[in-house]
Amino acid sequence: MNKIKNFVRGKAVIMLLVTIVVAVIFNFINSGFLTASNLTSLMITMSLTGTLCVGMTLLLISGEVDLATGGEAAIGGIIMALLLRNGTMAWPVALIITLLFGVIMGLLNAFFVNGLKLMAFISTIAMTSVYMGLARILTNSQNIAIDQKYSSFYNIGSGTVWIFPIPFIIMAVLMVIYGYILSRTNFGRSVYMTGGNRAAARLCGINRSKITTILFVNNSVLAAFAGAVLAARMHNASPMAAESGATDAITAAVLGGVSFVGGVGTMGGCFVGVMLMTVFSSGLTASGLDSYWQIVVQGLLLLVALTIDFFNEASRKKALEAAN
Repeated sequence: MNKIKNFVRGKAVIMLLVTIVVAVIFNFINSGFLTASNLTSLMITMSLTGTLCVGMTLLLISGEVDLATGGEAAIGGIIMALLLRNGTMAWPVALIITLLFGVIMGLLNAFFVNGLKLMAFISTIAMTSVYMGLARILTNSQNIAIDQKYSSFYNIGSGTVWIFPIPFIIMAVLMVIYGYILSRTNFGRSVYMTGGNRAAARLCGINRSKITTILFVNNSVLAAFAGAVLAARMHNASPMAAESGATDAITAAVLGGVSFVGGVGTMGGCFVGVMLMTVFSSGLTASGLDSYWQIVVQGLLLLVALTIDFFNEASRKKALEAAN
């Protein structure tokens, strides 16, 4: 029971209750919203954002951010599709190459932040344009189809185990693994200290550059992997895939109690935030709201999440000052 309380706590519990209420409301509006088939669809939908949110959560806790995550996912899917386009390469080999490209993207981000001392917010915005432009150049702005012989690869993106889609299972396994790393390992404690108290981290001998380099690489590899899984689901890769990936991941993480300024958050909160976002977005779609208005509502949701985070951080600082 204590482990469950540690995994999902504080603000995440409130967001979980909000998610349940929102789901019930949308079910009243549309009686088919909570059917088994739609729940499976919801799990498929949340798997992309959830996988992206795993890496983003660790980065945010460390006090960093990667706004190029969506572009990294798009590039990952495109590289996977290009390697499999002619049906001559084994898909596990193509996946390894794709993940290695994710390592390169992560090292680039780490170099800009730790080497050139640029703000992650600025450098990763620049890399977003680079990756999105590169995605269009590589594909000539066209979808890249994956050869039909790769049925086993397709299964990663669209297969199910009972009612659970494989992409959702992959996301859940990743969250459990990274949740354990955050809460039970020295590395996880170093991540929290890096984002929560840089001076204390330095005095404890924590190499902040090393920690953030690992996290940038980890985030880009997970983004590339998420893009590959999305390509498996769609049987092709699009240069416009996961365009809002970074925004969605940040929104979900902050809604789940991860602080945008670092030092606070859990992987359980990440899961709850992803679930709330997915239920909210899918509910709006089921209610017939125009897709353009959905973008507006999602933007407002991020604004609300960041506002709550701002006041939570101010309250936390006052509590620390009072304690001292």
